[in-house]
Amino acid sequence: MPILVQKFGGSSVADLDRLRKVARRIVETRRAGYDLVVVVSAMGDTTDELLAMARELAPSPSRRELDMLLSVGERISMTLLSMAIHQEGFEAISLTGSQCGIITTSSHSNARIIDVRPFRVQDELAEGRIVIVAGYQGTSYKREVTTLGRGGSDTTAVALAAALGAEACEIYSDVDGVFSADPRVVLDAQKLESLGHEEMLEMARAGAKVLNEQAVEFARRAKIALYARSTHEPRSRGTVIRPDGFEQRAALAERGRPAVAVSHIERGLWIRAAQSADAAFALLDDVDMVVTEWLPGSRLAAFLNVENLPEHEVLVESLEALGDDVRCDWRGCVSVVGQGIGGVARWVRLASEKLVSQEPEMISIHPARLSFVLPSEATRESAKLLHDALITKLEESS
Repeated sequence: MPILVQKFGGSSVADLDRLRKVARRIVETRRAGYDLVVVVSAMGDTTDELLAMARELAPSPSRRELDMLLSVGERISMTLLSMAIHQEGFEAISLTGSQCGIITTSSHSNARIIDVRPFRVQDELAEGRIVIVAGYQGTSYKREVTTLGRGGSDTTAVALAAALGAEACEIYSDVDGVFSADPRVVLDAQKLESLGHEEMLEMARAGAKVLNEQAVEFARRAKIALYARSTHEPRSRGTVIRPDGFEQRAALAERGRPAVAVSHIERGLWIRAAQSADAAFALLDDVDMVVTEWLPGSRLAAFLNVENLPEHEVLVESLEALGDDVRCDWRGCVSVVGQGIGGVARWVRLASEKLVSQEPEMISIHPARLSFVLPSEATRESAKLLHDALITKLEESS
C-alpha cells in the first residue's frame, strides 16, 4: 500500500474528545488503502505549561534538561492517540523520535535533523500497524534527547515522509490552509489553493506560522507534496505546496501579479554594527537571519526572528561586548513574497511608497521577497497596506 504521513497539531489533539475524532479520521484514511505514519504535537498548551514550570524553578534552566522535559508532551499525545485507535479496532504503536531513527545535531532546544533511519517504522508498517510518532524530537549523535524548536513536529513529519518515500505529507491544524496574510491581522486575506516550495519557504522564513521553515526545506529537497488542511473541516482541500507551483505562480507574475502573500514578524532582534561588523557577523554563524546586509570591515545589519532562538539574551550580551558601535534593538519586519517581485523596480517602488509613513529602517530586496525592517508597532498596519496594494487591488484589476 502507498505510504501517507499525517501530522496533527496541538489544537487538533487538545483534549480526549478531539483525540477520539482524530483517531476516527486516521482509521478512515487507513480504510481508504494507505499505510499510515501519524506525527503528533503536544496536547494544547502542554509545552508552554511545562516551560513555565521549569522557569518558575530556574529562570535560566539547562537546555538539556528542558529538552528532556518538553519531549514528554508529545509522548503523552502519541500514547493516548494510539490507545484511541486501538479502541476503533485497528492496531497502532507509538514511537518516540529516537525509536524512529531521527538523528539530530547536538544543539539543544533548536536541533536540526541530519539523518533519518526509519527501519523500526518500516518494520511496524510491514506488520500492518498504524505508526504514531512523537513530533518535535529526536536523538543527537551523542545519544541525547533533543527538540527541534517551535513547529518542529512539521519537520518530523516531512523528514519521515522523505525517508519513507511517502506519497504525500498532510499537515493538519486549526487553520484551513495557507492564506495570503495572517487572517487575524489582514481581514481580507484569501486562502491560497496552491504554492511552490520556494514561495512557501520564503513565507515561513519571513514569519508565516502555518508551516515550519525546515519542514518546507525538507519537502523541497525531496520533491514531496505538502497539504496544509484543517482538522475540523474534513471536506476542505486546504492548500497544496508542490514542486510545480513555481510555474503556476510565474504565469501570474507575467500577468502583472507577482505578489503571493504578505508575512510579518512583530518582534525580532535588529542588529547593527560598524567597525565590529566582522566580529558581530561571526557570532551569527548558527543563527537563521531573515534580513542581512554585510559589508566586510565596515557594516552589518541583520534582523533575527527570535522565536527559535531561546538564548537570544546571551547573544545580545556577546554582541554588545564587542564595542560601542554594536546596537541591538527590537523591531518588526514585514515581507512581500512572490516569484520575481524583487527583480522589477516598479514593485519595489510601489511597496516602498506605501510604507513611507511607517518609517522603515531598511529595505531588503531578494528575487522572491521584499522585506522591510520597521518599528514593531507599525508591523500590522504595514502588512495591511502592502496586502491591499500588491495583492487585493491587483487581483481586482486583473
